[in-house]
Amino acid sequence: MRVLEDDMFPSTPGKVKIERATAMNRQLHRCFASTSTMFLWALFLVAMTASYLSFQSFVDTSSKYFAASWGGLHWERQIRASAAPRRPPGSAAGAGMSVLVTGAAGFVGTHCSLALRKRGDGVVGIDNFNSYYDPSLKKARRSLLASHGVFVIEGDINDGRLLAKLFDVVPFTHVLHLAAQAGVRYAMENPASYVHSNIAGLVTLLEACKDADPQPAIVWASSSSVYGLNDKVPFTESDRTDQPASLYAATKKAGEEITHTYNHIYGLSITGLRFFTVYGPWGRPDMAYFSFTRNILQGKPITVYSGKNRVDLARDFTYIDDIVKGCLGSLDTAGKSTGTGGKKRGPAPYRIFNLGNTSPVTVPNLVSILEKHLRVKAKKNVVEMPGNGDVPFTHANISLARQQLGYKPTTNLDVGLKKFVKWYLSYYGYTRGSKNL
Repeated sequence: MRVLEDDMFPSTPGKVKIERATAMNRQLHRCFASTSTMFLWALFLVAMTASYLSFQSFVDTSSKYFAASWGGLHWERQIRASAAPRRPPGSAAGAGMSVLVTGAAGFVGTHCSLALRKRGDGVVGIDNFNSYYDPSLKKARRSLLASHGVFVIEGDINDGRLLAKLFDVVPFTHVLHLAAQAGVRYAMENPASYVHSNIAGLVTLLEACKDADPQPAIVWASSSSVYGLNDKVPFTESDRTDQPASLYAATKKAGEEITHTYNHIYGLSITGLRFFTVYGPWGRPDMAYFSFTRNILQGKPITVYSGKNRVDLARDFTYIDDIVKGCLGSLDTAGKSTGTGGKKRGPAPYRIFNLGNTSPVTVPNLVSILEKHLRVKAKKNVVEMPGNGDVPFTHANISLARQQLGYKPTTNLDVGLKKFVKWYLSYYGYTRGSKNL
């Protein structure tokens, strides 16, 4: 027995250390070679990778948060000051509204914001200043609004967090929703932008409105484009609108269905306005009258489209001041929303109106009026209208708007274009022979 013990425990210490080290190496090798241990190491590496990616996401989100162009006590004070109504106490027009205007640096948005501020209503604007057309024109409009005490936030209506913050800071009584991706032909180049702005953006805004306390009344810009291929004239609100001729028209029609849903489920007061070819000072450069003016002054040819069989295209051109009257009339007559806490408490108004001039003018006649006021002859290329979503004519029946809003357009195309040309020459600093417009 003694011999066995001596064999198990040699008397040489170095030999013991070597043998023990060899045994440990064998055990360590077996450990790493086992499938279960390798699996554990793989899990460890995955966990480390996930932690790193989460940290990077946190850093990116934090960077975006701290780089945001909105928020903070000073920002909130600006919002409240701009949103505060300024009508004198006891005013016959009432205490005044507090209106959130989306697309405030746009053409119609700027004019409506100025008109609301002029009569003493509180106005806060929001605009994303995208590059669909020259952003410098939008920034010039923002400067004009700022000079009249209207604060415009640079932000996107798809930013639900920003909208929630705005409704948290100010209990807006009304929303005038004019932000949208405009233009019929551009939809063939960038269709996603129309879905992003005109559908997703609209839903994000409606979600913020239905969650607000109190819920605001909403007036928003639909379009005469919803009449699409309808050939019954003049266009009436009850006419069919299920044959859109462009993606732009389809998104506006979708907007009418979406707003009806929010009215039905959540009790939001909704008024949709179908604008007919709005024009005037501070207008959109992508519109025909604007681009015609620029090209005529530069001595460049203009493309005039004609319909089938060389029939002249016609539009119900509506001057911006008349559109503004329709928008403000809609705000003034909008009934209250009936929901609280996102729940409907009773029926709320749902209305749709045409806002047009009721006097369609052919495009060649438009060009002739511009030639007269510019005192320059246009170089015209007349071509057949391509299949890009445009329709041959528009003509508004405004009986309903006249009856319920007191809407009555007063500016004909000759007078309106004269005012536009005066603004254009002043804004762009035009001098005869200039090639820099």
